[in-house]
Amino acid sequence: MGQRTSRGRRRPWAASVALAAVTALGAGACGGGGPAESKASPSPTRTPLWDTSPASVAAVGDSITRGFDACTVLSDCPEVSWATGDSAEVDSLAVRLLGRKAAAGRSWNHAVTGARMADLPAQMARAAGHRPELVTVMVGANDACRSSTAAMTPVAEFRERFEAALRTLRATAPRAQVYVSSIPDLKRLWSQGRTSALGKQVWKLGICPTMLGDADALDEAATERRATVEQRVRDYNEVLADVCAEDRRCRTDGGAVYAYRFGTGQLSHWDWFHPSVDGQARLAAIAYRAVTEKTP
Repeated sequence: MGQRTSRGRRRPWAASVALAAVTALGAGACGGGGPAESKASPSPTRTPLWDTSPASVAAVGDSITRGFDACTVLSDCPEVSWATGDSAEVDSLAVRLLGRKAAAGRSWNHAVTGARMADLPAQMARAAGHRPELVTVMVGANDACRSSTAAMTPVAEFRERFEAALRTLRATAPRAQVYVSSIPDLKRLWSQGRTSALGKQVWKLGICPTMLGDADALDEAATERRATVEQRVRDYNEVLADVCAEDRRCRTDGGAVYAYRFGTGQLSHWDWFHPSVDGQARLAAIAYRAVTEKTP
């Protein structure tokens, strides 16, 4: 989320997966008038559709996954990324799954600060090139964070682009698993961050104008504008859940990131909107729980 200037309730995640038992029966061959022999062939080794311990991780998305504003003002800090960072303070998803040493060589961050859903297919193509066992997705905040509510990405277009991104991944990496994070509650971030005078000054540089513009305004127009953004984020999260549910190797967080009540301790102390190092650690913990649950 967070375009750079120098830079409803959620539906549950993917439907539960089930495997059919396969039994191969070998027909007995008859010869010389002797009795027919029948032998059952061994059942093939079955690989679950969701592996709770993937051996490589690729990340796509926007500035949250790049650790924007977590370390220095208006700058990416991928080392604290919830998905692939190597910071001991965060213990990213990749570190938790692979171990710190292995994560250094088997995780890749292709997220781009300012990215919207329209950018996801190209990011997926780059991620797929690594043949990762897991791809993390966190994108959509910038589709709502526009210059005006009229400029927000239409929900139907958001859906089409996400479907296209998954098709792009499947064309190269058909067995890759996908973890999809819900979009944070932007209105919650506004309500927390507006307590900081410094944060509101940084917001004026162009961070999420639809939600953060005129931060202290509480008139009818401002209230309606923020409500419109809030509803659009809910609609986007429903799309993420719906599209993911159609892919047997896709899971969402079940709306956990949207529901998480970010406080000022989990927000950047430069812009009071993006996750801080502590906020990144909370995102990593949410992702790890979702990925490692045997049954979503």
